[in-house]
Amino acid sequence: MTDETKKSQTPGRTLFLVETAVLAAIVVLMAFTPIGYIRTTGLEITLIVIPVTVGAVVLGPKAGLILGTVFGLTSFLQAFGISAFGTMLFSINPVATFIVCVPTRMLMGWLTGVIYQAMKKHNADSMVALPVASLDGPLLNTVFFMTTLVVCFYHTDYIQGFVTALGAKNPFLFIILFVGINGLIEAIVGFIVSTAVGKALLTANARTAR
Repeated sequence: MTDETKKSQTPGRTLFLVETAVLAAIVVLMAFTPIGYIRTTGLEITLIVIPVTVGAVVLGPKAGLILGTVFGLTSFLQAFGISAFGTMLFSINPVATFIVCVPTRMLMGWLTGVIYQAMKKHNADSMVALPVASLDGPLLNTVFFMTTLVVCFYHTDYIQGFVTALGAKNPFLFIILFVGINGLIEAIVGFIVSTAVGKALLTANARTAR
């Protein structure tokens, strides 16, 4: 690699590091302030998925993985007395709680970036790829979280209490009823905000690269 090539790559690397760091800081800020989670009597509406999705789209799968990891770790920390739901899961099985919180978010962030890049490769119109990826982020977050929750905790007395209260006859119906309106709101908000912010950052990065 020539010195000129290295110099040409430096601005891109710097921009990647800066934007990833900023988005990671936003994830941490949201995680420990009321704006990150809208807590209800059921499943929490997780708005932290938004900066992860934006980073995955704008900066790629690597950034999505990094931001997903930060998201997952902050989610796991909620189990230390911050979130009643997470704290209860942790008291039942700490290792399973880590699996529910961290790898799921890592995979969500990485896969959102992969989906966006794959769509861009086959369809240069970002007006299609961006909204799809922006919707995939919150949907994947819910699917991965709920799947591992069912696998790890479905037969515990705690989750069976929710199953009985909801009248769910099987794990699939439990997921549908438990997520309910919360998951729909999370997907809609994530779709709208991630699309708008992602479009603005993609435009700004394109101008910077010129």
